[in-house]
Amino acid sequence: MGKVIAIANQKGGVGKTTTAINLGASLAVLEKRVLIIDADPQANATSGTGFDIKKVTTSIYECLIEDANPGKVILNSEISNLDLIPSHIDLVGAEIEMLNMNEREYMLRNVINQVSDQYDYILIDCSPSLGLITVNALTAANSVILPVQCEYFALEGLGKLLNTINIIQRGLNPGLEIEGFLLTMYDSRLRLSNQVVEEVRKHFQQMVFDTIIQRNIKLTEAPSFGKPAVLYDAESRGAVSYLNLAREILQKNEETLLKQAEKVMD
Repeated sequence: MGKVIAIANQKGGVGKTTTAINLGASLAVLEKRVLIIDADPQANATSGTGFDIKKVTTSIYECLIEDANPGKVILNSEISNLDLIPSHIDLVGAEIEMLNMNEREYMLRNVINQVSDQYDYILIDCSPSLGLITVNALTAANSVILPVQCEYFALEGLGKLLNTINIIQRGLNPGLEIEGFLLTMYDSRLRLSNQVVEEVRKHFQQMVFDTIIQRNIKLTEAPSFGKPAVLYDAESRGAVSYLNLAREILQKNEETLLKQAEKVMD
């Protein structure tokens, strides 16, 4: 059964979709079976992995609202081992339609349960909000990655997001963990960037990933070609950063599995 990781922050432009696409591609390159679920009506993770949004006929919307079989919605990307459940602008109305449904917070979990045994990792690209779709993602997830951009308003709103996670941990998903805070858009030439890194590490310590995603033109260009950075320019700083992040996550989770195995043997 695959590990489900939500990538969430209610602030826009912090690198959620960039992380979903490039972390997913990097894990796939490292021979893990990966599914990206595009849970953002903007559908940028869909176009960024090479699919024409205008040609998407069934999406996560149909899975949630019309009980479509997610196995038949999954698209195979250009990278072996990397699949996608696409999004669509229709997802904008899903939250209203879900309001009167039973167990509305668990609908995405039910979708994921139908396909989770086919993957090692399932990444959910959340929209920049704390609405019902994001609550669904956090309820379905085993852990959450929190991208934090190295800019002036980096910590603004982070408390509200952490409070939402805390509420979900207490009520809907007691097993939800923070996979890590991911520092993005880092520019070593800027004193402000370094101050943000220092501040985030001071506050969250071991919860912050060692890997920092630096500002990189290739990361910015790649989505316009419908490619993850590792396909667009594998030697670019952005591609290397996300490969390092993938290795860091694999190391962390393999260590966890090892400790559990040892405990069973005792």
